Amino acid sequence: MTAAPQEPPARPPQAGSGTGRAPGRAMRSTTLLALLALVLLYLVSGALVFQALEQPHEQQAQRELGEVREKFLRAHPCVSDPDLGLFIKEVADALGGGANPDTNSTSNSNHSAWDLGSAFFFSGTIITTIGYGNAALRTDAGRIFCIFYALVGIPLFGILLAGVGDRLGSSLRRGIGHIEAIFLKWHVPPELVRVLSAVLFLLVGCLLFVLTPTFVFCYVEGWSKLEAIYFVVVTLTTVGFGDYVAGASPNQNSAAYQPLVWFWILLGLAYFASVLTTIGNWLRVVSRRTRAEMGGLTAQAASWTGTVTARVTQRAGPAAPPPPEKERPPLPPLPCPAQPAGRPLSPAPPEKAEPPSPPTASALDYPSENLAFIDESSDTQSERGCALPRAPRGRRRPPNPPRKPARPRGPGRARDKGVSD
Repeated sequence: MTAAPQEPPARPPQAGSGTGRAPGRAMRSTTLLALLALVLLYLVSGALVFQALEQPHEQQAQRELGEVREKFLRAHPCVSDPDLGLFIKEVADALGGGANPDTNSTSNSNHSAWDLGSAFFFSGTIITTIGYGNAALRTDAGRIFCIFYALVGIPLFGILLAGVGDRLGSSLRRGIGHIEAIFLKWHVPPELVRVLSAVLFLLVGCLLFVLTPTFVFCYVEGWSKLEAIYFVVVTLTTVGFGDYVAGASPNQNSAAYQPLVWFWILLGLAYFASVLTTIGNWLRVVSRRTRAEMGGLTAQAASWTGTVTARVTQRAGPAAPPPPEKERPPLPPLPCPAQPAGRPLSPAPPEKAEPPSPPTASALDYPSENLAFIDESSDTQSERGCALPRAPRGRRRPPNPPRKPARPRGPGRARDKGVSD
């Protein structure tokens, strides 16, 4: 008799499978390195483009500044070159501190870079992390206060931005939902309705927070359309270069103008946050559906492969396994002993046919199970060929001594009995 085939050990979860992946697992190293390489490539390409576009303009501006400086020195020989350089440096520092070159101490202009409206706008650029840079802090006390002010204000504004984004997105989706109901009444396919609603959501947001402010800034600030839309995009993406800032012109005397610009920044950032959240949810749903479909296809492929392999194995019949390493080869089966002539041959007891094992889906993954099945089949074939049972594999069974044939009973035995009498 042979031992029953042991069950194969459980397979560890493969990498990339959805069942064995713990929630919140960190990004794989290969994916992280590939993403880092892509970002670096994007940065290098951007650097090359900006260098090709802006470096010639910078060199031209530097040449013009040198020509103006030489012309001033020729017109005013009493001014030395070092004194002129020191004067230019002081003027640049004053402009960086918020001074206006169009006004002087004798003028009656009340414009200030730190009036209430401008200070409110500056505080808003801190907590929104835009930081235009057109106005900077020059005192140590102001810099120390700015550190703690930013540490408290940035998380607080983040909470406000999330709430406003949810409310704004809900309001826009509610309005678009009425339009979807109208399309459905017109028997428009639901897939097309979803696409139209997404397009309307983007168009309405762009109309309210991008196009309308662009025309307002063109009218109020006197900018061109390119300059205005450049300022809008740089502001709502929180880049904030500071070359164009709404309300920074001395001609703008309205105290409520810059606070209104800050409220537009709040709503625009909330809209963009809502758009990014919607895109993230859509990508998450698509990724979940893709993983589910790929898991189903993988399971079907494994089941089909296992079934085909099992059928091919059954048709080919069991084959003798190769002898294991470091083991003595098994002895050949003993020949069947000769039966005596006077005794009829006893028929071999009928054997119960064992039902074939059902095909399993892991026929290719667990070779030990297939070898156990082959061992059992070879033992059964040996028992059918000889009445003597075969010893289990791995232990040698001593051969049985041959049985002596029985003495025949006939007249010769009766004659011997008569003689003895």
